[in-house]
Amino acid sequence: MTEETPSPNPADAPVDPLYTHPASPFLQTEVPTPVAFPPPPNPTPPAAIYSTWVLYRTQIEFGLAILAYLMVLVGSIVVVQANPDAGWRYYVVVLPVAPAAFVIWLFMRALARLDELQKRVQMQAFGFSLGTTALVTFGYGFLEGAGLPHLNWTYVLPLMAVLWALGTAIISWRYR
Repeated sequence: MTEETPSPNPADAPVDPLYTHPASPFLQTEVPTPVAFPPPPNPTPPAAIYSTWVLYRTQIEFGLAILAYLMVLVGSIVVVQANPDAGWRYYVVVLPVAPAAFVIWLFMRALARLDELQKRVQMQAFGFSLGTTALVTFGYGFLEGAGLPHLNWTYVLPLMAVLWALGTAIISWRYR
């Protein structure tokens, strides 16, 4: 046996010609050696999906309370109109106050959950609504003295609500 020292130059190594290996289907289908790559990073977890109740709880509660108010209001009107001379009609007429009080409680709870800027906007809008309603009702009161027809007091609260919405829109637009 002769020991030959390997040549330090790789260009001096013999090259096997392509035709020296037999054509084998197993040569091309061998499993490649695995490459050591780290596993892919975990994707960020998706945002929590909240139920409709959690997202719209205040609106749902408010809507249900208004629905209860309307149902009790219509029911009390029907009962009182069917029994105009009953002694208990005054108690029945006052029944819609209970769901209306619940609406006010829900509304106050919703206002308490607002942040400082939203509270400021609502306070300014309410001040605008209160002052404008006072001016309109006092002005119409003077006009009634001059001969215009008398209006029912039930128009005051819807007027205040519309002016509050208008004030909220104007003041919110101003803070943008």
